[in-house]
Amino acid sequence: MLSGEIITGCIKEDRSCQQALFEQYAGKMLSLCIRYCGNREDAEDVLQEGFIQVFDHIGDFRKEGSFDGWIRKIFVNASLAHLRKPYLKYELNTLEQVSETPDDTSILDMYSSKEILECVSGLPDGYRVVFNLFAIEGYSHREIAEMLQITESTSRTQFFKGRKALRAKLSRKEVTTS
Repeated sequence: MLSGEIITGCIKEDRSCQQALFEQYAGKMLSLCIRYCGNREDAEDVLQEGFIQVFDHIGDFRKEGSFDGWIRKIFVNASLAHLRKPYLKYELNTLEQVSETPDDTSILDMYSSKEILECVSGLPDGYRVVFNLFAIEGYSHREIAEMLQITESTSRTQFFKGRKALRAKLSRKEVTTS
């Protein structure tokens, strides 16, 4: 847990407090950025941008929720801002075009979270972003649609297709390791 003294020191631009905050959160936030960006190089850029935003706006933290939640939101938003660059594409299929037959969820139980996250990082950008926001961060499809400026049905489609692609990757992985 982060002490109030470190936050106060960061507000006063105390370099040792900023370093302490960075050391405490850099690893977790880099992992979050990698999940969204899909590669370490872009994630490290987003990490730097995110910490600039944290230090610029730390005085805005009102202690109404957890600091962990506040900083996490900054890094999710920084990752999304990075991904809004022109190369991010969403498949604009409607939900009706996606099969809603339940997939076998037992395949996910056969792998560690690290193995699953490695496969998630290899998903196409649109699938990966929506999968992270919905399945990992817990945002609703309505919230995701607003954040990404897409429709709710596009968010749902990206999630269902991402989940299907993830299961396919894990199934292939199972075949190659057997």
